[in-house]
Amino acid sequence: MVKLSDRASFFSIGFDLVAMDRAITYDLYINSSALENREKFVKIFPVGETPTIEDISEFKKKYHQLYVLESQRDVYLKSLVNCDRADDVKKTEVIKDSAIVYLSKLFDETKEFNTELLGETIDGCRESVESMIHVIKDYDVSKVQSLIGDLSYHDFYTYDHSINVAMYSISIFKELKPKAQQHELVMAGLGGLLHDLGKIKIPTRIINNPGKLSDEDFGEIKKHPNYGLELMSEQEQEYDLPGIDLKVIKRIIHEHHENYNGTGYPNGLKGQDIHILARVVAIADFFDALTTKRSYHEVLSTEDALEIMSKSVGKKIDPKIFEIFTQGVKGLVLKGKSYRALPDDFDPCQPQNVLPFQKIESEKKAEDIFKDNKQNSFGKVKGDFSISDKENPKKKSA
Repeated sequence: MVKLSDRASFFSIGFDLVAMDRAITYDLYINSSALENREKFVKIFPVGETPTIEDISEFKKKYHQLYVLESQRDVYLKSLVNCDRADDVKKTEVIKDSAIVYLSKLFDETKEFNTELLGETIDGCRESVESMIHVIKDYDVSKVQSLIGDLSYHDFYTYDHSINVAMYSISIFKELKPKAQQHELVMAGLGGLLHDLGKIKIPTRIINNPGKLSDEDFGEIKKHPNYGLELMSEQEQEYDLPGIDLKVIKRIIHEHHENYNGTGYPNGLKGQDIHILARVVAIADFFDALTTKRSYHEVLSTEDALEIMSKSVGKKIDPKIFEIFTQGVKGLVLKGKSYRALPDDFDPCQPQNVLPFQKIESEKKAEDIFKDNKQNSFGKVKGDFSISDKENPKKKSA
């Protein structure tokens, strides 16, 4: 057994999350210290060796926990997705925890932000997204929602929300473009994961406020798309990330609060002028804000959430993408039962103890809304849904 400096960083893994009967691409360690709050890591299984079921059984008898070097997290994630012994919930938990490790580095107030840190974070998040895609590649929206419901939650809502939005964005884009290439799904997931990047410049007292924000504090929240753009613009100039189109990620971050009818922020972009992945992320953002356990005191059922969202079709959200999104919720029929709507200026970023519902006098069923949309030349969903960046000439200066 080989000893390693206690100064190295490790993360723990479950015994059932070790690939067996194939050579592992990471080292396995245990904490050999018998003293509480003391760590003394020792390597017990090296890269290139093949663990057997007997090895794992012996480890369980001898040790409380297994560990992997933090520097080997990425290769461990790639190995995990091929581990037949782990179910998708366990795999996603590990992937989620890894994404949180990368995101938390950006939100750590004790560390000075710089482009190198951002580049490393984006690169690490890309690894998490690629592993996420592998796990949910055959999932429809309903199954993604069910998987999210089985995952644990953390103290910082922004982390959980960003990861949920990433998963929904991947699923929605797959519904839009069934033959989407891997790099396109990565861009959708990475855009969802990083959409709230600019919030690192917002005081945590505002982000974590469980009540309705003051106009002043909400005005600060509304700056986060521009903050995110500024951070990404610095990154784009100084850090090259192969396989990632930073211009597209930049647009998703900057445009995910633009409304389809031009009433959004920061620049009042409208319709097709908003990048398609920003429109995808906007729907994922909205849906998760209504259905997640952590966002509001009242959590809506899937059916109620989609009914409420349908009132914003053609206003806040893209009618075509929303239609495909609802079709991706298998077996769900919208019946138009809800006589409530959210105000046009409702923003998923503003936490509230009670959702600000408004009663409406007459109710249109979701299918009637879609019929109206088609009559207004929205047409059938079609096209190649290219994600390549084409700078919008109508975009105002940030």
